[in-house]
Amino acid sequence: MTPMTQRRLANFRANRRGGWSLWIFAVLFLVTLFAEFLANDRPLLARVDDRWLVPVLVDYAESDILADGLPTEVDWHDPEFMREVTQRGWLLWPAIPYAYATVVRDLGRPAPSPPSAKNLLGTDDQARDVLARVIYGFRISVLFGFTLTIVASAIGIAAGAVQGFYGGLTDLLFQRFIEIWSGMPQLFLLIILASVIEPSFWTLLIFLLVFSWMGLTGVVRAEFLRGRNLDYVRAARALGVSDTRLMVRHILPNAMVATLTFLPFILSGSVTILASLDFLGFGLPPGSPSLGELLSQGKNNLQAPWLAFTGFVVLGGVLTLLIFIGEAVRDAFDPRKLPGGGR
Repeated sequence: MTPMTQRRLANFRANRRGGWSLWIFAVLFLVTLFAEFLANDRPLLARVDDRWLVPVLVDYAESDILADGLPTEVDWHDPEFMREVTQRGWLLWPAIPYAYATVVRDLGRPAPSPPSAKNLLGTDDQARDVLARVIYGFRISVLFGFTLTIVASAIGIAAGAVQGFYGGLTDLLFQRFIEIWSGMPQLFLLIILASVIEPSFWTLLIFLLVFSWMGLTGVVRAEFLRGRNLDYVRAARALGVSDTRLMVRHILPNAMVATLTFLPFILSGSVTILASLDFLGFGLPPGSPSLGELLSQGKNNLQAPWLAFTGFVVLGGVLTLLIFIGEAVRDAFDPRKLPGGGR
């Protein structure tokens, strides 16, 4: 490990708020990656008539479990079926026995129902468990944000590198194209797209990617405009080093220092974009677990304040963690910071 890397790690650890935020976010993300094993309307494991079953991974028909069962998919919340299964064996349920789309039965009152021992965060207006939807919604929001951030940043870095390295007419034409492209009405185009095809995870990702790649272009372009005239770059060019090698090996590492400080903030923006589109009804398909859809339900059900409160706390908490992580990364790459966080 180089002394520079050691100094950056020391500066990152010196920002205790950012360090704790990184740990909390990493734990939450890793836990929600296995959401099917944490919240599901199927047992994790079952043993019936001396046979082992893994319902969380395999779709069983009733006839696969009971000799006199129907050749239809098992409803693990059917009281009569469960009574017969428990007489012949046992089942191991996840901590939350509901998936994000499971309709909770026997609430005892109209949905949405308030938090209880059965549903820790209550149910929404379609009698679905809010905690299960939060777990799945957190996962899909973060995965969407990570994917959009990584791909858009890669395209933006490549575009900015070409602009800054070649300059001249290439830079001029690229800048005019970015100015025109950034002025396109994204929301109106998305409304038109939603009227033609049903939005999904991948269609939304591709659509937003078309406009999100410009976030880092200006930063990388400025670094390459400055770096291409440095003495060691001009010496390498005089020795016959190719343009691609000059860009990737000699200038890009310096440009990445400024770029990496923006990534956590871009990630938080990507998560916010998906939540905003879901809140407006132009995001994921209806029924998908979403933090924005939970906020929309809170707006439409003012008599159920736990919906809006849960959506606000979860989305606000995620964005706060990402902002704190971004501040720590910025401190780590700040050349004015001494090891340990001093100046």
